[in-house]
This record gives sequence, structure tokens and C-alpha cells, in this order.
Amino acid sequence: MGKFIFVTGGVMSSVGKGIASASIGTLLQSRGFSIKFKKLDPYLNVDCGTMNPYRHGEVFVMSDGGEADLDFGHYERFTEVESTEKDSITTGKIYSTVLSRERHGFYLGSDVQVVPHVTDLIKEVITYKSEDVDFTICEVGGTIGDIEGLPYIEALRQLKLELDPSQIIFVHLTYLPFIKTSGELKTKPTQHSVKTLQSLGIQPDILLCRSEQPISQEIRKKISMFCNVKFENVIEALDAENIYFIPKMFHKAGLDSQICEHFGLEKDNALAEKNIEQKWGSVENAIKSANEKVRIAVVGKYVKMKDAYISLNQAIGHAGFANGVKVDAVWIDTENDFDDIVKSLEGVKGIIVPGGFGVNGSENKIKVIQYARENKIPFFGICFGMQLAVIESCRNIGNVKDATSREFGDNGTCVIDFMKNWSTGDKVEERNVDGQMGGTMRLGNYDCLLQQGTLAFDVYKKDKIVERHRHRYEVNIKLYKDLFERCGIVFSGMSLNGEVPEIMERKDHPFFIAVQFHPELKSHPFNVHPLFFNFIKAALQK
Repeated sequence: MGKFIFVTGGVMSSVGKGIASASIGTLLQSRGFSIKFKKLDPYLNVDCGTMNPYRHGEVFVMSDGGEADLDFGHYERFTEVESTEKDSITTGKIYSTVLSRERHGFYLGSDVQVVPHVTDLIKEVITYKSEDVDFTICEVGGTIGDIEGLPYIEALRQLKLELDPSQIIFVHLTYLPFIKTSGELKTKPTQHSVKTLQSLGIQPDILLCRSEQPISQEIRKKISMFCNVKFENVIEALDAENIYFIPKMFHKAGLDSQICEHFGLEKDNALAEKNIEQKWGSVENAIKSANEKVRIAVVGKYVKMKDAYISLNQAIGHAGFANGVKVDAVWIDTENDFDDIVKSLEGVKGIIVPGGFGVNGSENKIKVIQYARENKIPFFGICFGMQLAVIESCRNIGNVKDATSREFGDNGTCVIDFMKNWSTGDKVEERNVDGQMGGTMRLGNYDCLLQQGTLAFDVYKKDKIVERHRHRYEVNIKLYKDLFERCGIVFSGMSLNGEVPEIMERKDHPFFIAVQFHPELKSHPFNVHPLFFNFIKAALQK
């Protein structure tokens, strides 16, 4: 069995546990260790697939179709280690399994209780396949003291007793508020957070102290004494200009060195320095050296919530510094008045219409796509954005004024429709439009064949790709193939069986491409997705 790093958070939510966990992972990689990530989420949902983006942020889709918390996006972007559906552990999954086992007599007549039955299952899923890697980095969602998170903390306490203590380390991320009127960083919230953790039977080994101001030696000594943590293990976690600067900051603060010391591992700092500089130093230099700006509009439904499009935002940024520019993203709410939307589009060099669900704002998105097409502005549609691009062409070029999607109702010509089944290798997946909502979409990796001589082929430079999906409705090419051809739509990417369009483009436009999948989920700062790279490149030429 490998070693475990448990990352908890205190004082308040959104303190940065996901980025801290991802940074720990990439620092350990720089020292030659293999890693994997798991996350314990206290909500009762089985997964976050049905959650409102305004409440929970984006849903990150894994290669195997798992719908997970957005922190899995941070893990993957920082380390390029792909997680699976089993790595996302929710209270909903835990209780569903426990209740199913009880119904099948698994517990042999016992009174089923949180301890030991729920905590035993939590330990089981945490340790699952942990022997495959050197380190399992496990983030505990929520804030220490939350009632819904108590079973997870209890399971971790038990693990510390059951395993060799040298196999486990607890990293606690806290927040030091800065009081402007007195000019002081306050340590009391951190002390209370650690005391709460201690009262639950866990002593943190390392404290990551999030702060907007530098932390003095005096304050670190105070935290060390009151929290019973070694001085060297009280580590400054300053706010960063860019999240991709954080791994280097943590390394300089000694985080990975102290983790190695805890586990009694060789601390080859020279190797770490070289690898971190080569990987993260180059990213930092690219970001800092990008001086020219390019203005891009993202016209979406959930733009009021920063985290709702977090992978998209990151992918745009990756493509920006890879092209040597800073992207000035203008986030435009599709539920605004269209005249106001047009004013916001003035001066933009490219337009993105991202994924979304539902009829609200869709008519304005269609008008924005028409605006991009007619004004020859580089356009990039993603998922729902592709479906609306098809509808726009059918309405305004094909003169089918009632072209619509089945998602909006049954009135009209449904050029976008619900597909009841599709082939995936040797089996057929079936869906029912009236069935349950959670987990009924086309999710995860699917193959796509590209047509030579198209923009898509020029972008990818290969004839077969694999991309991640998350949608219910498809382009109805079986019924409306002739209409699409009459509208000048080119389906440059198709499913392996040739039945499902994956990429559409237009040849009467300098850069007009839309995809049914979510390429933003596979973009990394040191491996930029080619669609985003070429979109920003086209915007620079506008």
C-alpha cells in the first residue's frame, strides 16, 4: 500500500484546497513519485451532475464519464493524471452502497450505523488501488466542523490508527485574515480550526496558511506553538497572481521538502529544482512575457458565477500565453437585452458560445452566432454552442424559420433531437428522454473521425481524435442531411459509425468551428488544446 496525504480545510470554504492538493501532486511528481487523487465530498448527491452551476461551479467530466467536482480539473491540469469515477467519493455514493448492502444481507443482521459501517466503506474506497501509486492525495471537501463532513474525519482518524503512522500525513489549509484598521494578520481563526480538528482526533502535521500578506517569523512561531505543529511545517501560502505560480511558491516555502522529511524519504532538492523550473518555470515565464492583449467574448448562461466555466477560462488562458498574448475575456450574459450584448461585442476579435442547458438565453446565443458569421469574426462553439450554430444556419441560410431543438419542446423542425441509443464499441447505450436526469447523458470519451481538407483536420493534424462529452441531444443528420448541406454546413468530424456529427464548420468564413464535445476539459498549461490555440491564433489575425 502506498502513502496517503489528506488535505483538509478550515476557517472558511473556497480557501483553495483543490489547488493546494494539485500543487502537492505536481511537486511530488517533480521528485519522481507516482500519484493519484481522490476527493471526499460531503453532499448527499450521488455526483454533481444535476447541481446548479451557480451553486457548485462547473461539472468536470472524466474520461470514463464520471461527473465530478471542479477540483478534479485542477488535479488534471496540474499533473496530467487522469482520475476515474471511483476517485470521486460522495456521501450519496457511500450511503447508497451501504443501504444496498444492507438490503442484500451483507451486514448479517447488524444494526447498520455510521460507525463502523459507513466509516468502514469510506476507508475501503480511500484505500482502493492505493498500492498502484507512491502517493494517494485525498482532499476532504467542506470546512472542518461541518456536520456533514464528520463521518469522513472519523474514517481518517481510524485509518491513522490502523495503518503505520509513517504512511499518513495530514495537511490542513487555513486562512489568516488581515485586519486593515490594525494592520494585523489574525491567527485566532486558524487556532480554532486546528482545535476543532484535534477534538475530532486528528493532529495536523503541516499547516498551509493562506494569506494576502507575508507571514512573519513571529506569527509562524505563534501558530506553531498554539497549534502543536513544528515551526518548519507552518508554511506560508500567499495569494498568487496566477494559480500556475503556486507550485513554485510552495516549493520555495519548503512544502514538498517537509512532506518528504515526514515520510523519511530522500530529499533530492536538486532534481526537484530542475524539474520544477523546467515545467512550471517555463509556464510562469510564458505568462509573464505575454504583453500583447486580445479581446475575446464568451457569451454564456452562467457567466455570473466565476467557477461555472472554470475549465473554459483556464483553456482560454493556456491558449493565450501559448500564443504570446494575454486574453482579455469579456463574459456576456445571454439573458441581457440583445442591443446591450451587441455593444459588448464591439471590438472583440473572437466569440465563444460555450455549453449550457435549457431554452433561457438560447435565442440571444443564436443571434450572437449570426453576428459572428456575418461579420467574419472567429467563432468557436462548444457543445450547446454547436447545436445552436446548426440551428442558426438552418434558420437564416436554409430559411427554415422554425428550426429548433427537441430540448425546447416539440413545436418546430427539430434539427437537434434526442438520440435514444448509440453504439459504443460492442454495445449499444440506451437512453429515455423521460427517464431520470442524473447520469443519462452521453458522458466521457468518444472517438471522432476527421475529414481531410477541413479546418478540423488542419487543427488536429490527424484523422482520429478522442474527446470528452456531456450532453443529451444530438444533431439530427438522419432526417436533415440535405438541409444541412444546403446551408453550407460541413460536418468535419463524425462518430466512428458515421451516425453522429461531432464537429461542424463553415467554409465561407475565416474561422468558424463548433464541436459537440468539451475540449476545455483536456487543455493543460503545458499541453494546450489545439482548438483553443488555433482559435486565439485566428483572433490575433482578425
